[in-house]
Amino acid sequence: MEPLTWAEILGRMFWQFMPVWIALIVLFAVSAAFKRKLGLYGKLYDSPIGLIGFGLVMFWVFTGIFGAMDLIITHDPLAQVSGMKNKVPGTPMRGAEDGEYMYYLLGGDNLARDVFSRMVDGAWVVVQIAPLATLFAFMVGITLGLPAGYYGGKLDTLLSFLANLILAFPVILLFYLLVTPEIVATGVPNYMATVLFVFPIIFVGVLLNSRYYTQPKFRTPLLIGVLGVMIWVYLSLISEVGSKVHVLPGILDLFDIPGGILVVFVSVVFVNSPTVFRIVRGLAMDIKTRDYVAAAQTRGEGPWYIMLWEILPNARGPLIVDFCLRIGYTTILLGTLGFFGLGLPPESPDWGSTINEGRKLLSIYLHPALPPALALLSLVLGLNLLADGLREESLKD
Repeated sequence: MEPLTWAEILGRMFWQFMPVWIALIVLFAVSAAFKRKLGLYGKLYDSPIGLIGFGLVMFWVFTGIFGAMDLIITHDPLAQVSGMKNKVPGTPMRGAEDGEYMYYLLGGDNLARDVFSRMVDGAWVVVQIAPLATLFAFMVGITLGLPAGYYGGKLDTLLSFLANLILAFPVILLFYLLVTPEIVATGVPNYMATVLFVFPIIFVGVLLNSRYYTQPKFRTPLLIGVLGVMIWVYLSLISEVGSKVHVLPGILDLFDIPGGILVVFVSVVFVNSPTVFRIVRGLAMDIKTRDYVAAAQTRGEGPWYIMLWEILPNARGPLIVDFCLRIGYTTILLGTLGFFGLGLPPESPDWGSTINEGRKLLSIYLHPALPPALALLSLVLGLNLLADGLREESLKD
């Protein structure tokens, strides 16, 4: 068989991404039809920049989801095929069996693995870790930042000092310290996960209690049900067989998170939380002087009700924008860790690791490193454009 031309390669790649195109068309069509009822998200459709950014982000989100379902990838991302080492894009496979895809669309890497499939599978790594880690960082930052800004005084001084202490460390050096094997062997990341992952439980518990405090017959079963499920998920997240923290038997453990991913996840949450704390603290200090906060205090509302149901909703604009930007920062951090071979397993198809493996022969072969680099660039660019669009629309409120 003859190698594919670039036109044929692009055509076949377009066809492989067909589930993504269909999902994007359905998403945009439904959202555009109901945009007036979708709040800030609906207003995003009035911003060309934000819409382009949203399209780029959702392209990689759907790519990660459908790639994990084996609807896009053409080969096993970890499989090594004899004779395909460093082969150029469009190279046909020798002795391909029935039902096996006949080409390496973006060529093979230095271990004869399919670059296209590894790029697609790497999107799933980013889609799983970056948004969830950023969400957990926001839970920590909001839970500590609101009381610091609202109460002030010694509490604010103590929490601000701790946040500044963490921010004083260079980010990359801090990552190196947290993910090195010697630190991991001490169980420090597991203990950190035990502390950091409890903040969403605290946040949700206080949120529901402050909202339904005057309805105890409804509040109590609601708290028991919601917090019971969250505590089970929390114990499943922190419990790991063979680690320093093993609190659940295997039959009750909902998740089997590889140690490397847990370390990276905890590191990202720990590094991002102080910055979120400072943003939330500043917003709380500003908003607490507004008239509607004084009105809530006059009618006898509790401090946590005011913080969570008066101050926080009115700070959502800047926080949503920062959330999008921070996912981009997290994606870059994940790529940086993978590039240096830290945290994730060496065979992981994450974009940073793939770029690092490809750059060793960059002067001879461009194709192993270029696709994951462009994927990383386009996702971060999309997140930045999305944040700009959300910022424009939030300022119009």
